[in-house]
Order: sequence, then structure tokens, then C-alpha cells
Amino acid sequence: MTGEQTPSTTGAIQSFSALAERADYSLLDTLRADPDASVDGNDHRARQVYSGHYVPVTPTPLAEAEYVAHSPDLFSELGLSDALVHDEAFRRWFSGDSSMATGPLRPFGWATGYALSIYGTEYTQQCPFGTGNGYGDGRALSVFEGVFKDKRWEMQLKGGGPTPYCRGADGRAVLRSSVREFLAQEFMHALGVPTSRSLTLYVSRSETVRRPWYLEHSRSLDPDVMVDNAAAITTRVAPSFLRVGQLELFARRARSNAHPDAMEELRMIVTHLISRNYREVIDRSLDFSDQVVQLAQLFRGRLTSLVADWMRVGYCQGNFNSDNCAAGGYTLDYGPFGFCELFDPRFQPWTGGGEHFCFFNQPAAAEANFQMFCSALRPLLQDQPDAMAQLDQISAGFAEAMETTLDAMWARKLGLPGSNPPLVRELLALMAQSRADYTLFFRGLSACPSTLEPLAGSFYFPCSPELETQWHSWLERWQEQTMGNGDNAERSTAMKRVNPAITWREWLIAPAYQQAEHGDTNLIQELQAAFRNPYDDPSEAMQAHYCRLKPREYFNAGGISHYSCSS
Repeated sequence: MTGEQTPSTTGAIQSFSALAERADYSLLDTLRADPDASVDGNDHRARQVYSGHYVPVTPTPLAEAEYVAHSPDLFSELGLSDALVHDEAFRRWFSGDSSMATGPLRPFGWATGYALSIYGTEYTQQCPFGTGNGYGDGRALSVFEGVFKDKRWEMQLKGGGPTPYCRGADGRAVLRSSVREFLAQEFMHALGVPTSRSLTLYVSRSETVRRPWYLEHSRSLDPDVMVDNAAAITTRVAPSFLRVGQLELFARRARSNAHPDAMEELRMIVTHLISRNYREVIDRSLDFSDQVVQLAQLFRGRLTSLVADWMRVGYCQGNFNSDNCAAGGYTLDYGPFGFCELFDPRFQPWTGGGEHFCFFNQPAAAEANFQMFCSALRPLLQDQPDAMAQLDQISAGFAEAMETTLDAMWARKLGLPGSNPPLVRELLALMAQSRADYTLFFRGLSACPSTLEPLAGSFYFPCSPELETQWHSWLERWQEQTMGNGDNAERSTAMKRVNPAITWREWLIAPAYQQAEHGDTNLIQELQAAFRNPYDDPSEAMQAHYCRLKPREYFNAGGISHYSCSS
């Protein structure tokens, strides 16, 4: 079954064989495999990939895979029974054992290639071959695509073993990074931020991989010890895993005439992107050039909205290259990410990220990715001057669209009837001077206080008399500006819907993966519950545990306040 057909779902899916019947591989059925790929998916050594949209690869099974966690919320959305996580065939499939393929399931997964650009500059030197033809999914393997409740989803194993894009690495993920990604995806979904999702997390009790990490109480910027970690596989789920970097790769090949079918392969992947992520909003009866222009317009809207949401909840992507930018407009990859606690516009959790990927530079990084997206579309419009002009206009309008979206976001966070950039700029400066906790401050402001006292608990240090005077002046002007936006109760309710009470605090997450290394997953389950309704007023016990300032000992702590790229 391919194309537009979608099976209906009646009742919860109780068995692995019933899950298999949902398989519908639109990517494999409509795009091209690498012509140099093996026929059986035994393709695990690093090599160059010159053409084709994907490489068939069998995942590498985890040894003695053991259940760690699953997302009951996503299971419910997909119509899956929670009991499936303990079904042997289900467990083996989502821990990398493709021999469990049954019915319409394919006995191999697929990895995809992409280009790497950073702030609009394309890089090839990190490719082991120096050509860029070795970039791609080095340890991510999609193993399933299907339709659940009339929605198409792709399921991808993170840590599923080496692929041709592995650059000589082992293709594994460790339990630490897997727990972080598993929890973060579902937390972001609960925050209302478009994101990939978490299905399952399994760990091996006999297979370990060696990675650099931090000694206990380390203050080192870079990891200072090699650690043996339990290997793990988390299954992430998304409408597709198509990235801006993928379009870049095919556009690069088309522009250089890398092979006779290069332009056709670019057209095919753009058509597939429209089908997978924009089917409901782009009229497929339009001329293809008009569809491409609509695609750029819609992606711009999704990307600006996404980044505004990141800023709203305090999220920093850490490494927002084009290969980490989903062409469908949602948060794709959770590697060196973090959530801002002590407010700093330059907050950057990843030691290798630099200021250009810091918290408040995310709009600029998004613009650079969008320009690369538009650049990748241009070869398809080279004979359509009117469409090309429209695309250029959309591209040139990104900064203004981003500013408008951010202004509207800040107005919602502050309970204002309209945008007020000067008031926002002054607030952010005061927060930085006062060493404010980002989440605690805005949640406190959501109570619509008339004095500074209710907000003082969100500051890491007491305010000086001069700073207090500035705060009182700001609060007076803020109260005046909000007068026309309902009474205090209505405004408070609206503000609480966009200013979460619960946030991600790395020093509360670390014990969860540390305990999971010893087989104790209780804290993971506790965090899942805590993250499920982040906008609700927390209970007194939750308030005391999750809604507090970062303890002094965790500042500048390796693996807590900062960390090297995920593994």
C-alpha cells in the first residue's frame, strides 16, 4: 500500500504483527536507493555515497536488550497498547533486530545523506574523504514508516549501529544521551513546541561503548576521562526526518552536474518533502514551481514560529546547523541541547558550539539555515523567473518575519495587548543584571505582581537599591501597558499558558541516567510524570523539588552546566 491510501485504526494495536500491518514505506517506494548499496543491507563501513536518496542498512542489535522506558502518551496517540513494550518481537525490533521482520515489514532500515553548512557556509573537511559525500546518518537508522490514525509517522533508531556515514565510529549511543533525548522530546511536546517524539528506550546489559566524559565534581570545560557506558537505542518518531541539509546535498549535486540524474533526484526529494510534511496545505494540482514557492513560504512560517517557541520556553539547540534543521519545521535532534536557568542571552550548553549558536542567536542561525533552504530550491526554478523572484522575496523577508513572530511571542509572555519591543529590551536587561532564573521569573510574573517582592525568589542574588528602583519603575510601566488586556485574573491565566512552571534542569536529570546505569529507572518515570503538564500549577511537593534555583555546586560543573557533543 502506497500513496494516498491510509488504513483506519480500530482499537489498540496489541501485537507486533498488528503493528507490522501499519507499515507503508513511502520514502522507500518513491525515492531512489544508492545504486552502490548492497542488496541485503550489510553496509556498515564508512564509504562515500555519490547518488540516491537513501542507503538500505540493517541495524546492529543490542546485546541482551532490556526495557528502560516508553512514552504512554505517544503510544496512546498511535493507538498502541502499552503492553507491547514487553512483547519479545516488539522489543527485539526496536532494539535493532531486523530479523523480526514479518508481513509487510522490510528486513532492513535506511540511512540518508546530507550536506553540512554552518551559518550558510558549506563544509566538507569533516568528511573522512574531504568531499562531503560521507556526511549523513552515522548512527541513526529508520526502520519503520506507517500510518496511524490517518497520520504518517517514521520511526528511527538512534544508536542502531554503523552506516556508510559513520565516519569510522561505532554507530552506538550511550544510555546517558539516550535518556536525555527520550525525556526531552516528550517534554518539548508537552510544552507545545513542535518536535520529534519518543517511542521507546532500551539498554544493553552486556554491551558497552567507551566515550569521553567528566569526572565527578569536574570543573573542566572539556571531558577529562574515558568512561565505559552502557549502549542504548532510543526510537524517535516524526512525520519525516527530512533535513535542510538533505536538500542542500541534492542541490549541490544538481548545480555541479555530479551525475546525470542529479537534477531529477533534487526534484524528487522536494516533491517527497511536500508530500510528507506539507500535503494538507500545498495544492498538488498547482504547477510545480508554484508548489516550491509555497513550500518556502510555509517553511519560513514554521521555522520562525519554532524558534520563537524555543525562546519562549528557554530552549537552546546548541548546534543548529542545517543538518539539524528539520525541513518540516519542528525540533529534530537532541544532541548538545540545554534549557536556560540563570538568564544569559549567550547561554550555550555545548562546549563546541560557540556564541554563534547561543540562546539569543538562534533566530540568526535559523535565518542562515533558511537561506540555505532557499538556495537548494533555486535550481528547480532556473527556467521560471517569476517564481524565482517570489522565492527571493520570501528569502529576503525572513528577518522581518522572525522579528514579527518574536515580538508577538514576547507580548504573550508578558500579557501585553500588542508588541512593545522597548519594554521587552529593558526587561531582559534587568533580568540579566539581577541574575534571574528564566523560568521562575516569568512564571512569577504570570501572577501579575504589583511589587518586586513576589519575584525576588527568582533572583540568584539580592538586588541593589538602585536596581530595585529600576525594577519598580519597569513594573509600573508594565502594569500600565497591560491594563487593556483583561483583568488580572484573565491575564494571569493567559500568561500561565505560555510560561511553564516546570522546566528542564540538568542537575535534576543527571541522577536519572546515573541511576538507570544501575538498573533503577524510577527517576526516569518520575521525570516523565513531572514533565507531562508543565503549565499546571505544581503541587507543593513538586514546587519544592522542581521549581528552585540551581544550587551553587552545579555552576561550571562538567556534564551539568556544560558538556561536549552528545554520544
